[in-house]
Amino acid sequence: MATNKPVEIDELFGDLKLGDGDYEWYVVHTKPRCEKKLAEFSKQYEINYYLPLIDSIRVYKNRKVKFTKPMFPGYVFVKCDHEGKRQLTITGYVAYWLPVQNQMELVNDLQQIHSGRELGVEFTRAEFLEKGTKIEITKGPFTGLIGYVEDQKDVKEVVLQVTMLNQAVSVSAKADQIKVIR
Repeated sequence: MATNKPVEIDELFGDLKLGDGDYEWYVVHTKPRCEKKLAEFSKQYEINYYLPLIDSIRVYKNRKVKFTKPMFPGYVFVKCDHEGKRQLTITGYVAYWLPVQNQMELVNDLQQIHSGRELGVEFTRAEFLEKGTKIEITKGPFTGLIGYVEDQKDVKEVVLQVTMLNQAVSVSAKADQIKVIR
């Protein structure tokens, strides 16, 4: 019987500090399912990276399989210079590079995520909702209503602006009761 050995990869290689000299933080958009491969390559060539992972469980017939997957599918954060960018690009795992305008803000965000992971905080992925995002309510008494995000009070509750007959009403819905309409 064949068994697949899980890919073990470190979330962080190097440090989560601002780059100095020619070294800057970049967000690398990877090709599909290449995040861990790019991280492994980065470590091999001593290029700093951060790939936050979340635990996931999948049930197959009569067994449960626990594995890790990227918290942000398709993205790896790397700190490198021009030569490091070149090395990572030629791997074939990079779709494109996203320059980071505010290095300090990115590093602070990554440090907060890393601190939470070290403390054992359980993260779950959620849709990033900006004011004005068009959504549909999928559960509860307002199922089927389409509206726009008016405000995001906290992680679990979103206030929607729903327009009916050229009048507006606000309703509250939890994040798991809505879906984004693109």
